[in-house]
Amino acid sequence: MTILDRLLGHDAWTTRQLLMRCVALPEEDLNRFFDIGNRSLLGTFDHIISVMESHTDLMMGRLTEEYYKKMKPFRGDVTIYGMLKRLTIISQELTVFASRVDREGNADDMVINPNTGTGRSFGGVIAHIITHSMHHRAQVMYILDQLGVPNIIEGDALGWESQARGWGWNDSGSYGSMMAG
Repeated sequence: MTILDRLLGHDAWTTRQLLMRCVALPEEDLNRFFDIGNRSLLGTFDHIISVMESHTDLMMGRLTEEYYKKMKPFRGDVTIYGMLKRLTIISQELTVFASRVDREGNADDMVINPNTGTGRSFGGVIAHIITHSMHHRAQVMYILDQLGVPNIIEGDALGWESQARGWGWNDSGSYGSMMAG
């Protein structure tokens, strides 16, 4: 397993774990506004996943009107289960694409946004997706804490790896309250 495999696996797993914590929350809590990030849990999760989708689309050359018309009904699903499905699909696509970029040594190759003409490196876009998600997951964790949701995972990479590899240890801080220290 490469470092990139770890980063991408951890990114998708942690977002999924936080979404799963929200399954039992009432609609009122999912949409409650807070003075942070994208204001609500649903808004923040949709933002995380939308950025994964749009940046992966850019790298894969899918920024076409036809593609978005086809995907609009599906990508418009901002329910918890809808976003779990969206996350599963886009994290798989991103992982396959990013792994190919890494394997072929193309991280410094540029992708040009056909709508703006701006260019970015594949490696930069991939790194942005991962760090962007992490930033907004911290906001989700804060909102969950404010709502009184118990046992919010910290979502650290070692906790993910213990789960991914089946090592059975869980002393990395991923299983307690994030506020417990």
